[in-house]
Amino acid sequence: MGDSHPATDVYEELGVPTVVNAAGTKTRIGGSLIRDEAVEAMAAAAESFVRISDLQARASELIAEATGAEAGFVSSGAAAGLELAAAACIAGDDPSAMARLPDTEGVASDVVMPRTHRTGYDHALRAAGADVVDVGTNDRRLGTGATDVEPWELDAAIDEETAAVAVVQKEYTRPSLRSVVEVAHDNDVPVIVDAAAELPPVANLERFVADGADLVVFSGGKAVRGPQSTGIVAGREDLVGSVAMQQLDMHAEPSVWEPPEGIFGGIEIEGVPRQGIGRSLKVGKEELVGLLRALELFVEADHDALAAAWRERAETASAALSEIEGLSTTVEGGAKSVAPEVVVTVDPDAAGTTAEAVVRTLRREDPRVFVGADDVAEGRFGVNPMCLDDGELEYVLERVRAAVET
Repeated sequence: MGDSHPATDVYEELGVPTVVNAAGTKTRIGGSLIRDEAVEAMAAAAESFVRISDLQARASELIAEATGAEAGFVSSGAAAGLELAAAACIAGDDPSAMARLPDTEGVASDVVMPRTHRTGYDHALRAAGADVVDVGTNDRRLGTGATDVEPWELDAAIDEETAAVAVVQKEYTRPSLRSVVEVAHDNDVPVIVDAAAELPPVANLERFVADGADLVVFSGGKAVRGPQSTGIVAGREDLVGSVAMQQLDMHAEPSVWEPPEGIFGGIEIEGVPRQGIGRSLKVGKEELVGLLRALELFVEADHDALAAAWRERAETASAALSEIEGLSTTVEGGAKSVAPEVVVTVDPDAAGTTAEAVVRTLRREDPRVFVGADDVAEGRFGVNPMCLDDGELEYVLERVRAAVET
C-alpha cells in the first residue's frame, strides 16, 4: 500500500501463517497496513504517561479540523464508535441514565433505521440499549419503480420514544442523507451515520457533517491506515461530550476531580460520572497518537495518484486472469470498495473447478491468499488491489492460475 515494511519473522515465530491480501481492508485479515509514521508515533507515545482526557481533548480539536464538525473523539474501532454514539443520543447529559445503560427504562431509546440499512453492525447500537425500529421495504430491488423508504415513512416512525435516526452511508443507499436529516431535525432527533468504510475520498471527512449529520463514525484503520483498533467519531459538541463522559476513566475522588477541559462540550454535570458503558471500549495513548498521525497523513496524501495506481493494478490483474481458461473478468469500482475491483467469473465446465474451490484452495496455502469471496455462491470472486504492491499482485496472479490449473 505504498510503504516498505521491514521483513519480520514474528508470525513465523508464533507459528501463524501470514496473508497476502487481495480482498481489501477486511478486519478479519488485519484490516490494512498501519503507516510507518504512525508506528513511530505509537512507539514514542509508549515512553511517557499522559492524561488520556487531555489527549482526547486534543484529538477532538484535530478531528474537528479535519471533518468540519464541532468536536471529535477517538474510539476503539468504528463499531465502538457506533455504540458510543447511540449511548450519547440515549443518555445525553443525564448521569443517571448513563449509569443505567444498557437499561433504558424511563428514557427514549428507539433508533429508527431504513430497513435496507440494517446490517450485523447495528448490533453496536443495540449493545448501548437501543431498540432498532426499521422502516420501509425492499421494493426498489424488485424493479417496480418504488423506493425503499420514503421520507414520510421515517417521519411517521419517529415518536417520543425515538432517541436517534441511524443510516449506513454508501453511494447506493437510499434515501439521501440530506432528506433523512431534514426529517429527523424537523422532529428534533439527531442522526447517526455509519461511514466506517467511506474513506477515501478525503472529501467524505467533511461531506456527511456538511449534510447535517449529528454524529459520523469512520474506521481509523482501513484506508486511513491508523491502528486497526481505532475509530473516529465526529459531530455535535454536546453529543461528543456525552461520548467522552461515558467512555473516559472517571474513577476519581470527587473532591479533586476536575472535568477535562475541551472534551465535555460545555456540558454541566452534577458529580463525577460513573464508569459508563464505554469503559470496555477504552483506547490507549499509543493508539490515540497513532490514529492522529495517520489521519494527518491521510488528509495530506495524493489520493489521485493512489487511485491511479489501484486502477493500473486492477487492469493488469484483469488482463492476466482473463487469459486463464474458464475465467472471465471485468473491472468494477465504487459499489462495495473504494478501490476498483477485478470481478472474476469462473465457468466450472471450462475451468474444471469452481469459484468456491479456488477461494478455499488459496486460503489454505502458506502464506494464505485471500481474494474477495462475497459473491462466491454466484460463481465469482474478486481481486482488490488496495492492499497489494506490484510484487504481491504478481504472486496472487500466479497462485490463482495454479489453483485453477491444478
